Amino acid sequence: MPPLNLDVLDDDPKPGEKATPDQTGGTMNAIYNVPVDVQVVLGRTSMLVAQLLKLGRGAVVELERKVDEPVEVLVNHRLVARGEVVIVEDQRLGVTLTEIVRTDLGID
Repeated sequence: MPPLNLDVLDDDPKPGEKATPDQTGGTMNAIYNVPVDVQVVLGRTSMLVAQLLKLGRGAVVELERKVDEPVEVLVNHRLVARGEVVIVEDQRLGVTLTEIVRTDLGID
């Protein structure tokens, strides 16, 4: 599966299509340039500060999640999706989204 191309958005006008007001400088274009913090959580654990200070190079921190369980994708500290870790070109890690988490944002 190729990496997601964020330069082309689904609501960009297609060649030969007329752009809508939102696509030509309306309110939607304003949010496309807002930076967001994206995190992929492999797992969590709790430990005492004394244990944390004893960690050194090569230390292994055991997480509560198993290898075959989905990872969590957070945007601005809010859970938005779950997915699976994959290896992409050049041995880099990526995430394939398997579930989009829908939540009521309470926006009226």
